[in-house]
Amino acid sequence: MIIDSFDTESEAIISPSSFNGEKKQFCHIAIATFSREIYARVLELFPKEQIGELKAANLIKPIWLLDVHGLKIAFYLSGVGSALAATDIIEVRYITGAETFIVFGSAGSLDKEKTSGCYVIPTESYRDEGMSYHYAAPSDYITIKNADALETMFQQLDIPYTKGRVWTTDAIYRETRNQMQKRKAEGCIAVEMELAGMQAVCDFHGIELYDFLVTGDVLDQPVYSSEGLHEANHDLDKFYIALKLVEMIDKR
Repeated sequence: MIIDSFDTESEAIISPSSFNGEKKQFCHIAIATFSREIYARVLELFPKEQIGELKAANLIKPIWLLDVHGLKIAFYLSGVGSALAATDIIEVRYITGAETFIVFGSAGSLDKEKTSGCYVIPTESYRDEGMSYHYAAPSDYITIKNADALETMFQQLDIPYTKGRVWTTDAIYRETRNQMQKRKAEGCIAVEMELAGMQAVCDFHGIELYDFLVTGDVLDQPVYSSEGLHEANHDLDKFYIALKLVEMIDKR
């Protein structure tokens, strides 16, 4: 069974060194986006240098080193879905030396009243995906360990937010009404596709993850609505928040 996938008794056969040579050290922090529009705009706005690549059979994605007010920040376009996003973190860490990752993206709202007009800081994520079970012992939820620290930074920046559980799923077209109601009853306020796997990988490797979301589509109403999805996916404000977080983390 999938819940038996966490093997702590033998070594991995394949590692990032199998494909990427020696480990590099360019920076200490990385920002990941899932938005092609944010990605393109950031590359237009900031000085950059390509320092590596994320390679797969179907595409090659550059990894950039941004220079933002003297801060060196790795920046890349993350794969969508738990397995791809979490694997990208592993490889970007190896290629760049980053040990802290700031990741932002869109989510579906399971509680319109709580999530409207604010960002979502996840506290726990329901593990309805596969990646996390290879990196953490089985459980229904995984704790998002930097949620409180992220909340403190949002308070200092005076950014509106709400905190709560989220639901990580692999199956966008199997977010059924019954499943939505179950997750909502357990306190989930949003659904997304990466966080449980990313957090499990970061816990396993000792990486610091800071994740925040913006809801665009709404699932808890009688009629599904996706009218806010484009803005939630592609609005550049999330990147500027990530930069503020980089500055605050760098001063610690």
